[in-house]
Amino acid sequence: MELLAILLSLLLLMYFAFRGYSIILFAPLFAILAATASNFSLMPVYTEIFMTKAAEYFKMYFSIFLLGAVFAKVMEDGGMARAIAGAIAGKLGKENAILAVLLGCGALTYGGISVFVVVFVIYPFAAALYREANIPKRFIPAALWLGTFTFSMGAFPGSPQIQNIIPTAFFGTTTWAAPLTGVISGLAIFFSGWAWLLYRQRQAAARGEGYGLHTLNEPEKTEEHQLPNQFLAALPLILVLIANLYLSNPFKWSWAYQWNEDILVPFKVLKLSLLSTGVDKVRAIWSLNIALILGILLALFIGRRQFHSKGGIAASLNSGAIGSLVAVLNTASGYGYGSVVASLAGFQVIKSFLMEIKLGAGPLVSEAITVNIMAAITGSASGGLTIALGMLGADYLAWAQTANISPDALHRFAALASSGLDSMPHNGGLITVMAVCGLTHKESYYDLFVITVIKTVLIFIFIGLYIATGGL
Repeated sequence: MELLAILLSLLLLMYFAFRGYSIILFAPLFAILAATASNFSLMPVYTEIFMTKAAEYFKMYFSIFLLGAVFAKVMEDGGMARAIAGAIAGKLGKENAILAVLLGCGALTYGGISVFVVVFVIYPFAAALYREANIPKRFIPAALWLGTFTFSMGAFPGSPQIQNIIPTAFFGTTTWAAPLTGVISGLAIFFSGWAWLLYRQRQAAARGEGYGLHTLNEPEKTEEHQLPNQFLAALPLILVLIANLYLSNPFKWSWAYQWNEDILVPFKVLKLSLLSTGVDKVRAIWSLNIALILGILLALFIGRRQFHSKGGIAASLNSGAIGSLVAVLNTASGYGYGSVVASLAGFQVIKSFLMEIKLGAGPLVSEAITVNIMAAITGSASGGLTIALGMLGADYLAWAQTANISPDALHRFAALASSGLDSMPHNGGLITVMAVCGLTHKESYYDLFVITVIKTVLIFIFIGLYIATGGL
């Protein structure tokens, strides 16, 4: 009966997410539903498990959501994101429209700009290039998704996106975990997806299909002469990456920053309820916080002339701060839900099944499958990753240690898996992409689905290679 309640709550969570209902409201309701057949009283489930775990998540990651959203907004309102996108589009031209979109999305995402902001910034350039090259507009969402929500988000080491940050708290890693695995797998996803889009472009050209007659959300020509210099515009992105690399020091360079391992000792006497257990759990977050602050300050200086038309610097900062709240609360609610489910005795059946999935001696396949399932159910890469690691992260880490698999590998494949089956039709990011492009699922989802299959299959291929070679 407990297992049935859990499965019912999971199905309802998926259904309501698909229908567009807020997970902030419904995650706690379905968490309580999952617990109805357990020995727990329901209100303590809500206040003592769900809310405590949601608070833990908020405490750990709110600063990243906040500073990341502010950085993205400053880069957007300061014209720097548009300057970078325009430079890439201008250099490559309509002959390489697909590549220009992929590189523009990848550069902005890897530089730390929110994936949703990237879609809004790149779309006008993508539409203009596709129209000039007479490539069907219905292919744009797949290109935006591939460039923004895959290799640059969870594969490439050092990415400041939340999907690459979440595993650091569970495994004590940094955002630069398993760099070679990340680079190789990221490039494989990039080139495989690009090859598919080029193939589809050739197919369309052969049957005489062009851009098409579209009126919804068609971008208008805008003046670009007052945008910041493209090289100056890129400096905040570069600064974030370099500062994060120096401060997190993933490769233990003697000249890079060394966090004092005793820095938390004075706080232990305060008996803080959510105090981190060690510096290894938070150094990646501290490093990225500082890097984002530096990036924001530099971006404010470089784009200072642009802010007047956007209501001033205060308007941009406030807008970014407010915009971060829904994102962090959504994911914290998902984490709270997963934590409730993981605490139930009935979950042990599901856990045993997931932990029995083996290829080789380690947990990599089980981890990838679990993250993919949760990402598909919630329609969210970060939500699925958070729930999966909240339920089984500690077990995977213990299993990996017995199998002599590094935490870095756990981190990288978890981040990769989060961008696998997350692109289900009810994914909020996917719905946003379709809306921005003025297209429907019926018109554009096929190519996005193929890319979903490609990236998901590649994840398991690379896990197999990792196991076969003893590590990439």
